[in-house]
Amino acid sequence: MPKIGMKPLREQQLINATLESVAQFGLQKTTIITISKIAGLSSGIISHYFGGKQGLVDATVKHLLGQLKFALLERIEQKNLSPFERLNIIVEANFTPFQRSIPATKMWISFWAQSMHEPGLARLQHINSKRLYSNLLFSFRQLLNDELASSAAKQMAAMIDGFWLRSALSATPDEEFKQAEQLCKKFIDDLIKQYGEETCH
Repeated sequence: MPKIGMKPLREQQLINATLESVAQFGLQKTTIITISKIAGLSSGIISHYFGGKQGLVDATVKHLLGQLKFALLERIEQKNLSPFERLNIIVEANFTPFQRSIPATKMWISFWAQSMHEPGLARLQHINSKRLYSNLLFSFRQLLNDELASSAAKQMAAMIDGFWLRSALSATPDEEFKQAEQLCKKFIDDLIKQYGEETCH
């Protein structure tokens, strides 16, 4: 009989192996065989736990989304934060070392491309985009009027995604990611300085 707690361990091993396989071979050339070899597990276990490659890809994307959510919650938990501080933390959560790592960046880029063809991945992308916008809007509404807050949240979400993508595709990603985070924070700072006091209600 399998040991208690072995299933989550095996599932995480396979998710980590999927990230590594996509980093090495790309999503299209990643197979049950490449994943099982990296994980050091039999290929049959993938079908047993996930039903096949697509199920494992979906689980891996959910893992990335979970890490993103955890990074945010970890930073805001049990803290009396101002809306401005919370906005900066949302930016930081999107540029953590994990989200900047090669396996994560290659998986994200593959996910975005594949989400145009896979309804399940498209749904996850919609959830991710909506969550980012909602988190930003919640804080901006405490600093700006409703119209400006909505516009600012849309701009900020686009900046985070755009800067992240440009940095991931850059020849010097580490440097670009650092600069991207700083520029996103500067946008927030400049916006609040320009409109905050006169429009807050």
